[in-house]
Formats: sequence, C-alpha cells, structure tokens
Amino acid sequence: MSESELFAFEDDFVASLRCIPMAVRLRLDRSLIKLTLRQWSRLTIEDRRALLDAPCSSAAEVERYRALLSAQVGLRCGESCRPLAEAPVPLWEARDRTPSAVADFARSVDVTPPSNGQWRGLSELQRFALLKLSRDNHDNVNFIPAMREFGLLSTAATTAPDE
Repeated sequence: MSESELFAFEDDFVASLRCIPMAVRLRLDRSLIKLTLRQWSRLTIEDRRALLDAPCSSAAEVERYRALLSAQVGLRCGESCRPLAEAPVPLWEARDRTPSAVADFARSVDVTPPSNGQWRGLSELQRFALLKLSRDNHDNVNFIPAMREFGLLSTAATTAPDE
C-alpha cells in the first residue's frame, strides 16, 4: 500500500479531492500543521495532488512538505499555515497492539475490534485511518466501511445500522 493511496471509503470525494484524504491527513499530522477545509478548497487540484503525492516520512521530507504546504497556502489563501494546537501521539506507528481507542470505538458500534495480529498486518496509513475514524470529535461514518475495506470485518461480524 502506498502512502498516497486513496481508500474506497473516500470514493465520494476522491475524483475532485474536495475533502482532505487520509493520506494527506497523515502528512499534516507528521508535519504538525493544521490545514482547514477552507484552505484545502482554495488549493488547485494540482496543488492537492502534489500534497497527496509528496513524500513525508523522513525528517528532511517532512521539512520539504511543510515548505511546499506553506507556499501553496500562502499563494492560494494569502495566509500562513497554523501549527497543530497539540502534537498528535503517533499511535498509528505502534504495530504491537490495537490501541484502546480503536478497540473501544469498534465495540461501541457493535463490531469486533481488530486483533493485535490484524493490527500488525495493517499498513501505517490504514492504522492512521482507523485511529482518525475512531476519534470522538470526528465524523465516524466511515469507520465500519474502513474496517470492511481493510479486511477486518466479515458480513456476520457487523450488526451496526446505517452502513
């Protein structure tokens, strides 16, 4: 799985990149930058694609990503990027154990949480997506579709309505 992959559960906005995809959200967290949907919407499709495709793993790549993002936001929005209020705890990097936030949220929507083995088998981007989709202050409608897409649910394992 590529760090630039767009998930099937993001299909409703993938073609136009009208919303910030998980792959870019991961880069924003790594870069410690807060990008608003308003700022994102003012970027051109080429800008958005560049932000999706730009590498952002090593310290040098993170710095280049920050510079690219800052330049695009400055040019298109006439403003500076804001830092995240609080640096995220990168739980998606830990592969050994399913985070309690993901397990608890899965149980709250009546699905079996990923086992530790299943969690280890996910890519970093998939782990990041599940963590983001299980946050209290996030729109969680894609949690079950993501679990299904990642091969973590069987049809018998879900009883949640509104899928």
